[in-house]
Amino acid sequence: MTYIVNGETLESSAKTLSELLLALEYEGDWLATAVNGELVHRTDRASHRLNDCDRIEILSPMKGG
Repeated sequence: MTYIVNGETLESSAKTLSELLLALEYEGDWLATAVNGELVHRTDRASHRLNDCDRIEILSPMKGG
């Protein structure tokens, strides 16, 4: 399927948000994720099914100020 991840087009066979994060090598409980503008909590990622052309945002904290 085709996804838009952080503004970039990506082809992936991942079916859930959790699978996609694993495929992209994102780790940690500190990530914030959203699909099509809706926040997806960490506990819901494994059950959150993705659809073709979903827009996924993956945010991680940055150091500095």
